Amino acid sequence: MKAMLSTEVGGPDTLVLTEMPTPEPGKKQVRIRVHAAGVNFPDTLIIRDLYQMKPPRPFAPGGEVAGVVEAVGESVKHLNVGDRVLGMSGFGGFATELVLDAERAVKIPDDMPYDEAACFILTYGTSHHALKDRAELKAGESILILGAAGGVGIAAIELAKASGAKVIAAVSSEEKAQFCRDAGADETLIYTRDMNDRAAQKEFSNQIKKLSGGEGVDVVYDAVGGDYAEPAVRALAWKGRYLVVGFPAGIPKIPLNLTLLKGCQIVGVFWGAHTVREPQNHAENLGDLFTLYSQGKIKPRISASYALENAGDALQLLQDRKVLGKVVVTMP
Repeated sequence: MKAMLSTEVGGPDTLVLTEMPTPEPGKKQVRIRVHAAGVNFPDTLIIRDLYQMKPPRPFAPGGEVAGVVEAVGESVKHLNVGDRVLGMSGFGGFATELVLDAERAVKIPDDMPYDEAACFILTYGTSHHALKDRAELKAGESILILGAAGGVGIAAIELAKASGAKVIAAVSSEEKAQFCRDAGADETLIYTRDMNDRAAQKEFSNQIKKLSGGEGVDVVYDAVGGDYAEPAVRALAWKGRYLVVGFPAGIPKIPLNLTLLKGCQIVGVFWGAHTVREPQNHAENLGDLFTLYSQGKIKPRISASYALENAGDALQLLQDRKVLGKVVVTMP
């Protein structure tokens, strides 16, 4: 088998294409012949030892894959050789073969392409858990989505629209704004990259409030963090919910007096832990997502595809915040 391995701490340029023995599945495991792997922001962190999970080296990044089951270990009942599946691996996905616990592999619809399946579970799973379980977003409410043109952001736009909410998409360029409008956003807001100025933050809050109708938004979906967080919280309506999804712009420090003044909530979204701690709820959410996919209400928007040997370029594109929607790595 072939894999793009992280052999030392560093950026995307440190990954090495390596041939290695094909692994055999153990008890309650399967081996998947990987056809495609989704590229996600945690992949850029895990190779730098900046992610919660720190696997021993050498390892391949890649937290979600799609392919065909080619070997089944002992005590696996729900999967068979030949099944088309997506897999939630955490890491190891940038490889032609992958062994993982069978419970982390899910059958996919026959008409679902492998590249879409590989870009499906992490972004839509995160955003559905965030909006349904953590924010309890309702029809008629308004939501601001920061970093809306990225993978989880676009997923959040589609899911929020499917729930009947008004969507304000905040992005850094007109190209990204148009991408979000094409995905269904009702309003778009282009923010400056330089948000550490108090005047810029105040203007940002005012723009959000204006687009929401004056009272502020009911929900903020923040996959950016940094200096964008506080003005977004200030733009919340009474009893609003601020969702902490990610912070590629840095971990923010939010004055807690704002939660008192607005009666609002700051709510963490840790989808990975949710899948382990609340498996029944996770299974129900997966059912929701496959139904929405079959209805055409959600569909991964893949803007770029890279061969396995160029997986580092895919990570660099994501790290530079130049991605629209999703990027996928395809296997030979």
